[in-house]
Amino acid sequence: MLLVTAGHHRVGIPLSYVRETMRPRPLEVLKDAPPAVLGLSIIRGKSVPVLDLGALIGRDGEGELQRLVTLDLGERSIALAVDSVVEVVEPDPSSLLSLPPLVARASGETLAALSVVDRELVLVLEATKLFDAVSAESIAS
Repeated sequence: MLLVTAGHHRVGIPLSYVRETMRPRPLEVLKDAPPAVLGLSIIRGKSVPVLDLGALIGRDGEGELQRLVTLDLGERSIALAVDSVVEVVEPDPSSLLSLPPLVARASGETLAALSVVDRELVLVLEATKLFDAVSAESIAS
């Protein structure tokens, strides 16, 4: 998985969804978008929604957009705004932990599991649920 940071959180993104990482691109802000949607950016000639990973996992505060991680999710693509891209890691399968029920509910299905990498907790992203999480967020707003 690709290990990134969002605030003080370390997040693992399954490599099977990661297309590339890049410097931030210009954003077209959307007036009534949910808070986690930073806007749209042109990436490889296509309009791609840019989501704030920190907002999706519950980070408070405004961070400066440092890197984008583009994901291919079937026929859709998104870009996640992250604080940093750390490294590619292959966690020991025995280090993957089920989410406690309270964490699972609070994460809005954006997290698949917890892991420990280098003695630090890693939130493992459920990439296929990101569009659902943003849709639910817009309904709640």
